[in-house]
Amino acid sequence: MATVTKKKFIQEISKKNGVHPNDVRNVVQSFLDEMTSTLASGDRVEFRDFGVFELVKRKQKIGRNPKQADVPIVIPSRMAVKFTPGKKMKELIEKDVTPSDVTV
Repeated sequence: MATVTKKKFIQEISKKNGVHPNDVRNVVQSFLDEMTSTLASGDRVEFRDFGVFELVKRKQKIGRNPKQADVPIVIPSRMAVKFTPGKKMKELIEKDVTPSDVTV
C-alpha cells in the first residue's frame, strides 16, 4: 500500500478534469479548512455513501512506559475525530480485502 498525499490528489484531479492545479489546490484546501472548522465547532460532517466524521471524547486512561513498567502514566481525556465509513465504502473495502492482504 502506498501513501497518497494532498499534492498527488491535486495532480490527479487536475489531470482528470482539465483544471489548473492551482485552482484545484485552492478548492481542496478550502474544503479541508471548512471541514476542520466544522469539526472543531463540534458538528458532524456527513457524506452519503462515503462516511461520517464526528468528535468523540476519549476517556482518561493509565499508560505504561515499557522501560519503567512500575511507573504509571496518566493519559488525560481528550477529544478525537472518529470516522465511520458509509455503506458503499464498506462494501468496496470489504470486497477488495483478502486474508493474505491483511498484515498484523
